[in-house]
Amino acid sequence: MSDSKAINEILAGLEAGQVVPYLGCGVWATAATPPAHPTDHLQLVAKLTEKVTVSHKLRKNLTGAAQYIENFKHRKTLVGLMKAAFEGKSSPSGIHEFIASLHKLPLVVDAWYDNAMQLALANHPNWGQVQGVSQAEHHGEWVRYYTAQGELTDAAAAANWQTLLYRPLGSASPANNYIVSDSDYVEILTEIDIQTPIPELFQQRRVGKNFLFIGCRFRYQLDRIFAKQIMKRSSDHHWALIQGELTKNEARFLKEQNITRLDLPINALMDLTVAA
Repeated sequence: MSDSKAINEILAGLEAGQVVPYLGCGVWATAATPPAHPTDHLQLVAKLTEKVTVSHKLRKNLTGAAQYIENFKHRKTLVGLMKAAFEGKSSPSGIHEFIASLHKLPLVVDAWYDNAMQLALANHPNWGQVQGVSQAEHHGEWVRYYTAQGELTDAAAAANWQTLLYRPLGSASPANNYIVSDSDYVEILTEIDIQTPIPELFQQRRVGKNFLFIGCRFRYQLDRIFAKQIMKRSSDHHWALIQGELTKNEARFLKEQNITRLDLPINALMDLTVAA
């Protein structure tokens, strides 16, 4: 299948609510105006260590540096630094606005910490979000649900939402929930294979769906694990918009998960929509 035919199939699936957008931090690569907040792991770890000294070997290791800060400066310090890095600094990019315009979408996954997708959904008729939460702050809870207005709610209310925005790593908005330190991930990884940390409502809605990865790379093992578990028990075919050379781990992961790589910019979706 040619790239143009694949894009047409993806667009039709998005319009019908069959394809689930899965956003990574790479969505900001084509933003008309670069955001003030960090847009990748290295920028974020650099931000966290601006005012807090960490071990030299951890300065390019996001989860390790976050754990160091949590251990030696307290969890509240880590949350405060994450809040300062992300809170109130987003403005939706073109891809966020495009996805928000697809009112039939039952699911959207956003695997970064900014609130741009939430802001883009502001005029959506019926949506809410579910965020992963840290066991360090909410022991015994894996997720929390929030209305479009940012009010805490529950899964029963969320079942009535037309669009569920899933933030597996948490978000700055509305309550500063962050999955970012080694211990945060260890807690999740001990349970994720049996799907305990994945919201039940999300599990129900993903059945039979195809995923479209936008702005995602799979160089890090954690990113591959999360994507695999979030896709589990959905359909048997997915897509990823990834330009440039793949690492060996990325190529292997895409093949194993039957994810078709389209060597196209993420704006290809919007460009084709405008042309049509």
